[in-house]
Amino acid sequence: MTLADLSTTDRYPTRGSDSTLLDRTDPTVWSGVRTGPAARDELAAHDAKGFHVVEGLLSPAEVQAHWQELERLMRDERVRNDERTVVERSSNEVRSIFEVHKISDRIGALARDPRVLDRARQILGSDVYVHQSRINFMPGYRGTGFYWHSDFETWHAEDGMPAMRAVSISIALTDNYPFNGGLMIMPGAHRTFVSCAGETPEDNYKSSLKQQKVGVPSEDNITKLAYEHGIEQFTGQAGSALWFDSNCMHGSGNNITPYPRSNIFIVFNSVDNALVEPFAAKSPRPNHVASRDFTPMRR
Repeated sequence: MTLADLSTTDRYPTRGSDSTLLDRTDPTVWSGVRTGPAARDELAAHDAKGFHVVEGLLSPAEVQAHWQELERLMRDERVRNDERTVVERSSNEVRSIFEVHKISDRIGALARDPRVLDRARQILGSDVYVHQSRINFMPGYRGTGFYWHSDFETWHAEDGMPAMRAVSISIALTDNYPFNGGLMIMPGAHRTFVSCAGETPEDNYKSSLKQQKVGVPSEDNITKLAYEHGIEQFTGQAGSALWFDSNCMHGSGNNITPYPRSNIFIVFNSVDNALVEPFAAKSPRPNHVASRDFTPMRR
């Protein structure tokens, strides 16, 4: 089978009549790039669990500088009124700002930082581009979480991402506690693709970025995966980073504490895994949500 065939063959069918479990047929750590900042044991952990944590990726001074940038973006009315900004359904507070590596020079430089870019290249075994970037805000008391899901299910169904050859980094700009809506993730569940039930509505992204209703697993399948793999949570000090595979099963709860939680989220996709037509949607999502500029990122 040629590379072109692999790009158009739907190996992970979803959005049908039921939610089923399928075996993954893609690697987690790809060969092709031998050197980079990731140690052998980190790559081994990433392969086994689907994720790994880098403590202290950003220094306290860098955290402060990026936090000030987040504050600036939140106060900018042009940014708030931009279509790339998503607000909370109930409070109207800013929830996410998409394509932030293009809006902010500082965050654009972070995406090109060797500590970030070169590790993404190591994991995916090739040159990479930014599929999606965003800032996530979870304010105290009113921050709402995300239900259990695999990012790849959406990227495959609605963006046309052929293979599980993408990796995300979530960089904490606030301390992550077990009680302020931290990310929960099922170690090892990335080896199973959960095909979800339900047809994709037109312009589904407009509502799903606030609350995802289509492309979520059934409770039975979440239960099976949770009992088989367990659940871990990403906690730690500001400046730490979680790298996780595109097919990791993850979610987060609401934040009813006084402690806000914010992070920078960047998705890298292999240039050899360029998007095609959506596999389970009538039209692709807009470029600021799923980029179709496959130009390799350079330092």
